[in-house]
Amino acid sequence: MPELGVVDELSLKPHFVLVHGISGGSWCWYKIRCLMENSGYKVSCIDLKSAGIDRSDADSVLTFDDYNEPLAKFMSALPENEQVILVGHSAGGLSVTWATHKFANKIRLAVYIAATMLKLGFWTDQDVKDGIPDLSEYGDVYDLGFGLGNDQPPTSAVIKKEFQRKIGYHMSPEEDSTLASMLLRPGPIRAIQSARFNDDPDVDKVPRVFIMTLQDRVVKPEQQDAMLKRWPPSDVYTLDSDHNPLFSTPFLLFGLLVKSAASAGYCI
Repeated sequence: MPELGVVDELSLKPHFVLVHGISGGSWCWYKIRCLMENSGYKVSCIDLKSAGIDRSDADSVLTFDDYNEPLAKFMSALPENEQVILVGHSAGGLSVTWATHKFANKIRLAVYIAATMLKLGFWTDQDVKDGIPDLSEYGDVYDLGFGLGNDQPPTSAVIKKEFQRKIGYHMSPEEDSTLASMLLRPGPIRAIQSARFNDDPDVDKVPRVFIMTLQDRVVKPEQQDAMLKRWPPSDVYTLDSDHNPLFSTPFLLFGLLVKSAASAGYCI
């Protein structure tokens, strides 16, 4: 039995695990990681399969389990008594939900940033409407890959360079959108669109926070509202940001992540 007055060390040191969206990588978090580590927090950034420095070809990643293999390895390697704050941006929200279905006991809090937050993934037309960006107003914006043949649905996609800033980074510093244009890679859309989860009561045991981005042109505010109404989280915060507050409002986003950790019982 611990001595009176001794505080559980785990409550002192939140461990943030950051998951990127489609076409991104752990590099997306460089500003947030710097702010966190300079403030004494532990942080891990994941490259999902075919993303960041993972050299897999997106056209060969055909299932959501395969796409999330790096996250599964990371979560499996955590000590049994360690819990993390799992943070997902954009399509990374699907990976966060996937992880809560498999590792609920290792997640103290799930945070969704402008993210797809669907409890069961893509089962219905409404799921698709709420959770998948509709960029048709911008025209032909995607470069597609057809790893299974040109007569089959596409297996990968990336927004064409000439559209990237206008759609995803219109409020971000130009140097960050330039960095993104150099590092974005095709994402395995076939795998991501296959994300479907069975209902599991343990999922609702993990508290959730949603951070809305009010000037978002990718996951539009009305889509975010729809997902919030269908699966209400513990807390909702807002940022006057484009789709990438990791770049456009990093200090405000960092503050909300710290606030979220405090709401989960950490000593901040």
